[in-house]
Amino acid sequence: AKGSHKDVTAYVVAETGGIAALAVDTTGGPTTLKDPAQFVGFSRDGQGARIVLAHHGLHAELVIDKASPIGQTHAAGLADVVVEAALTTIQDCEDSVAAVDAEDKVGVYRNWLGLMNGTLTETFEKGGKPLTRRLNADRTYIGAKGGTLTLKGRALQLVRNVGHLMTTSAVLDPQGNPIGEGLMDAAVTVLCALSDKVNSTTGAIYIVKPKMHGPDEVAFACEIFGAVEKMLGLKPNSIKIGIMDEERRTSANLKAAIHAARERVFFINTGFLDRTGDEIHTSMEAGPVLRKDDVKSERWIQAYEDRNVLIGLSCGLSGRAQIGKGMWARPDDMAAMMQAKIGHPNAGANTAWVPSPTAATLHALHYHEVDVFEAQKRRHNQPTPGLHELFSMPVLKPETLSKDDIVREVENNAQGILGYVVRWVDQGVGCSKVPDINNVGLMEDRATCRISSQAIANWLRHNLVTHDEVLEIFGRMAVVVDGQNADDPLYRPMAGNPSSVAFQAALALAVEGVAQPSGYTEPLLHAARAKVKQRSSGAAV
Repeated sequence: AKGSHKDVTAYVVAETGGIAALAVDTTGGPTTLKDPAQFVGFSRDGQGARIVLAHHGLHAELVIDKASPIGQTHAAGLADVVVEAALTTIQDCEDSVAAVDAEDKVGVYRNWLGLMNGTLTETFEKGGKPLTRRLNADRTYIGAKGGTLTLKGRALQLVRNVGHLMTTSAVLDPQGNPIGEGLMDAAVTVLCALSDKVNSTTGAIYIVKPKMHGPDEVAFACEIFGAVEKMLGLKPNSIKIGIMDEERRTSANLKAAIHAARERVFFINTGFLDRTGDEIHTSMEAGPVLRKDDVKSERWIQAYEDRNVLIGLSCGLSGRAQIGKGMWARPDDMAAMMQAKIGHPNAGANTAWVPSPTAATLHALHYHEVDVFEAQKRRHNQPTPGLHELFSMPVLKPETLSKDDIVREVENNAQGILGYVVRWVDQGVGCSKVPDINNVGLMEDRATCRISSQAIANWLRHNLVTHDEVLEIFGRMAVVVDGQNADDPLYRPMAGNPSSVAFQAALALAVEGVAQPSGYTEPLLHAARAKVKQRSSGAAV
C-alpha cells in the first residue's frame, strides 16, 4: 500500500463470494489500504456509495456522491467524511442546569425520559427557517465479511445526578422536610431508564455522580443505587457509577473510592475546574491563593491529572471503563483545542469533556492520531505522583503583586461571577457561553463560578482586598456585564438596581464564600433563583 487519500481518483468495492474488498485508484496507480482490515462495510445508493473504515476503535464513513456540489469537485466523488464521535454523552441534572424546584426538575426528567424512549425532539429557527432535531436511527451497511454491519446512530447516554449536598422541596419526608435531591435524582432517572428503547444494549443504567468527598461518599452513592434497584425490581449492580474525581479527599483516596464502587464503576474523570475550587476552599487558611491563571500551571494540577490516569490503570480499568479528562472552556477557540487536547489521549485518557458537538467531532480526530490503548500500555507502570505533589499548591506572596494587579484580578473574577450568575438567577440558564472581561466567550458553569468566588473570598480573608473595595468593583463590573448583555431582550440590568437578586447573589458568593460548604455555589444560587421565580409568579417572598 502506498500513496495518500488526497491522491485518490476512485474507491472501488469489489465483492467475491459474499466477501468485499476495497480497491483504491490514485494518480500514481492502483493501491490498497495500508491495513485492508480497516475496511469494514459499505452501502450503495444509485450512483453513490458509503464506505466504512475502522481505526483505533472508531469508525469513519466516506460518502461518495459525484452528483453533489462537493463530490463534483473531487476526482473520486468524495462528498463528505462522517466521523464517529461522542460515543458517550451526558445529560446533566447538575452544573449545566438551573433546577431549583419541582417544575424545573420535571423538565429535566422529561428530557431524560425522551432520550431513553427515543421520542425527544426540539424545533428551533436556523437561518430564518424552522429546524427539528430528533434522535438518529442506527446506521446499517453491508459488512465487508458478509452479513449486516450496524452502527449506533446515537451516543450511549449517561446521566449526571446531583451530588450529596442539596435538598429539594419537590418531595417531602413524613415530617414535611425536603429530601436529598440526589436521592430523588437516583430514583427518577433510573425509573425513566426503565423505558429505554434506544440506549443500552445490556440493560445497564449509567449514572455519573459528582462532588463526592472520598470513598465513604462513593460507598453511600452505591448504597443508594442498591436501594433503588431493590425498589424497582432491578438486578443488583444494574446501575453503574461514574466517579467524578473533583474533590481533594477523592483525589487523595482515589484507589479506595474505586474499590468502594468496584462492582459498579464504569468511569473515572478529572474535573479540574471543581477540583481547583475545592483546593482553594480546603486551603483557605493556608494563605493567599495564587492568581487564577497562575494556579493552572502549578505542579499539583499535573499530579492530580496523572494520579487519576495511573491509579485507574493500576485498578485494571483499561478496556473496561472510561478514564476521562476535563472540559475545554473556550468553545470558539477550536484551533487551540486541537493543539491542547491531543494531550488527553497521549496521557491515556479515553474520554474527555467538550463544550459542543463541533468540539466532539474535532476531538475525535485526536483518537485517530493517537492509539489511546497503546498510550495506556506505555503509562501503565509509570510511578504515581505522591500526596506531597498533590498537596503542593503554594501560597501567594502578596508583595509580588501591585495594587493594580490585585484590582485587575478581582475585576476579572467579579465580572465572570456576575456574567454567569445574572443568567442563572434571572433566566434559569445553568451553563452558557459568557463573555469574559476581554469579551472572549467562555463556557461558564457552577464549577467556574466556584473558582472565581472562592478566589475573591480567599483574598478577602487574607486582607489583599477589603469588603468596600470588592463592593465597588462589583458595582463597576455590573456596568460592564449590563453592556455585554444589552441586546438580550430578557436581560434585567444590575447596575444601579438595588433590588437585583442576581447582583446580590453574585456579591454574596464572594463575600460569604468562606462560609459556603466546600465553597459550593448551589445554596446561594438556588435560593436566589427561587426568589426570582416566586416574584415572577406573584407569590409572597
